[in-house]
Amino acid sequence: MTTLEALAAEPGFWDDTNKARTLIAETNRYRAVLKPFNAVATALEDAEMLIELGEAEEDAVQRAQAERDAGESLDGAEKDFERLEMQSLLNGELDGSNAYLTLHAGAGGTESCDWADMLLRMYMHYCENSGFGVEVMEMSAGDEAGIKSATLLISADFAYGYMKAERGVHRLVRISPFDSQKRRHTSFAALDVVAEVADDVEVDILDDDLRVDTYRSSGAGGQHVNTTDSAVRLTHLPTGIVVACQAERSQHKNRAKAMKLLRAKVYEWTLDQKRKDMEKFYGQKGEIAWGSQIRSYVLQPYTMVKDHRTSEETSNVNAVLNGALQPFIEAYLKKQAAEG
Repeated sequence: MTTLEALAAEPGFWDDTNKARTLIAETNRYRAVLKPFNAVATALEDAEMLIELGEAEEDAVQRAQAERDAGESLDGAEKDFERLEMQSLLNGELDGSNAYLTLHAGAGGTESCDWADMLLRMYMHYCENSGFGVEVMEMSAGDEAGIKSATLLISADFAYGYMKAERGVHRLVRISPFDSQKRRHTSFAALDVVAEVADDVEVDILDDDLRVDTYRSSGAGGQHVNTTDSAVRLTHLPTGIVVACQAERSQHKNRAKAMKLLRAKVYEWTLDQKRKDMEKFYGQKGEIAWGSQIRSYVLQPYTMVKDHRTSEETSNVNAVLNGALQPFIEAYLKKQAAEG
């Protein structure tokens, strides 16, 4: 860590921009591990000092306060240790990267579009609660309600390492708010996650292999968004991968962001081809229908969220839909590590 920081302080560090960014990213990954480690050590030292002060204190009130403060320090150390323990499971090649998260509504029209929108809000809440940066890159509205698809860029240390646990089909069972007869409906939505690829990673995308379409951004955004073809859609012809971005007012900026997303998807597709193991990344998503879901969210006739990969479950569906996903993510990562 000290060596990396010394290199960053050398004259001419930014002469090679790609190399400098790679070094900074590596430094940040080490810092992300060392920060909770140092926090644990500091909290334990504080607790030990407070216990000693409490034992030496003659006043009962002051002694009790010191003991309470020591307990709070130990509680903080335990939380930091749990965070450090989780990060130790994130040792994949791309786990430390930012993540692109894409949602697609399954068959079922308005029901599935509304469910995809509920999932979008759930992941937005999770990111906000976790201190992750999140940006909506593209969103396609449903015909009557909800969304057909949406793509988020999640920026944080180990964002991909955490969010890869959510890849797959998500199933909702509820009394439909769109059914006048109040019947129970089952809806599906699929979630895909890819890691953002560093600029110095070589990804072979030829201009001749791209089809570029521009269109007007949908949804709220003011007069400019509604009257200018600023949104960009890129189609990579050899793989059939399609990405889009409408986050910016500038077509140039949208194309640059869409290109970064395309590089990430093509890179992961290339890794899949090299491994000859499509199950690793896309097979788990499967068909957006019965029998392929990774997690079920049941609102009727009982309340339950259950992950079918780990058997992790809770009856507090509202909390989960408001972003309380960490127990499910941790259970998945621990299971992967145990099998790994």
